[in-house]
Amino acid sequence: DRAEDRERFQVAVDRLGLLQPENATVTTMEQAVEKSREIGFPLVVRPSYVLGGRAMEIVYDEQDLRRYFNEAVSVSNESPVLLDSFLDDAVEVDVDAICDGERVVIGGIMEHIEQAGVHSGDSACSLPAYTLSEEIQDVMREQVEKLAFELGVRGLMNTQFAVKNNEVYLIEVNPRAARTVPFVSKATGAPIAKIAARVMAGQSLESQGFTKEIIPPYYSVKEVVLPFNKFPGVDPLLGPEMRSTGEVMGVGPTFAEAYSKAELGCGNIYPEGGRALLSVREGDKERVVDLASKLTKLGYQLDATHGTAVILGEAGINPRLVNKVHEGRPHILDRIKNNEYTYIVNTAAGRQAIEDSKVLRRGALAEKVNYTTTLNAAFATCMAHTADAKTSVTSVQELHAQVKANEA
Repeated sequence: DRAEDRERFQVAVDRLGLLQPENATVTTMEQAVEKSREIGFPLVVRPSYVLGGRAMEIVYDEQDLRRYFNEAVSVSNESPVLLDSFLDDAVEVDVDAICDGERVVIGGIMEHIEQAGVHSGDSACSLPAYTLSEEIQDVMREQVEKLAFELGVRGLMNTQFAVKNNEVYLIEVNPRAARTVPFVSKATGAPIAKIAARVMAGQSLESQGFTKEIIPPYYSVKEVVLPFNKFPGVDPLLGPEMRSTGEVMGVGPTFAEAYSKAELGCGNIYPEGGRALLSVREGDKERVVDLASKLTKLGYQLDATHGTAVILGEAGINPRLVNKVHEGRPHILDRIKNNEYTYIVNTAAGRQAIEDSKVLRRGALAEKVNYTTTLNAAFATCMAHTADAKTSVTSVQELHAQVKANEA
């Protein structure tokens, strides 16, 4: 309960001197409005004690916050709501670990591909991390150890971090097995659920021979299976509420190959070249220039909506301008229906912008056009294009033999 009860957890975090996004617990709308003015927008809002991100939203202004309290939740002293400052463009990280009271061993550090704000159950992730420095990972290892001892964990613990501007923020701690455990076990060859169960029964980690973190000499990528094609008309935008129904895993000597295989396992086959449409939110416009350059080098011709096209034009990239639906025909939806695109990148922030761009994402889904709704996933897709076209297949037994040879 110390991990779930926000006030008790805050005491532990403060004692350890760990960094957290600004946050508050409220029991009325008036309290929420007052605290939001202190913390600032955007905010992640959610009821306490929820799984799967149910009723969790990112709100961007006071009007949006009031709507959330009126429509999404029932708030009271018994049912408080949590407010957290939203770390936009942060890299989210999952860390699984086992503690026996004397020792903490990291099971795996998994870097999310989609940025913070997408539910961890809906985000692809890589083990080992593919962009994080060793120094940042060491900070996380140290914090996980401190938290495990502070909370008196015996068995598995899952910790979620966000990294922004080389600062490590603690998001949450779950003193239990997380949905990442099977993936970590398959990736590393360590049966961490079995090891943790024996720890809970009184065996030490040392007696089981599990005393140090296993870092495989290859990359494993977990990708999620999303059921959007079964629900015509649904908006496939990813967010803080979990929507995936399954997972696949890709393995390769490089992150690019592992990600490419994971996408293939999900049925996401990205054609070489063609025409790509870019329509991104304000916060992504600085990075979209780099993405456009990479797509051009991969053989894509580019289309862009007005705001994105202006940014690209200033950087010397001249995409074909395409109208949004309200700007007149031929517009985005017409071009999607005419099969003009092989790839679409669309990011949106703010309730109105998300609502306005819904038609684009629904159109891509209906016409079976490959799309991504986060810029990080788009960059990973570009990396996957560079992977060796001759896909290698390796058995799990061979992979785990590589791990043992590497650890010897």
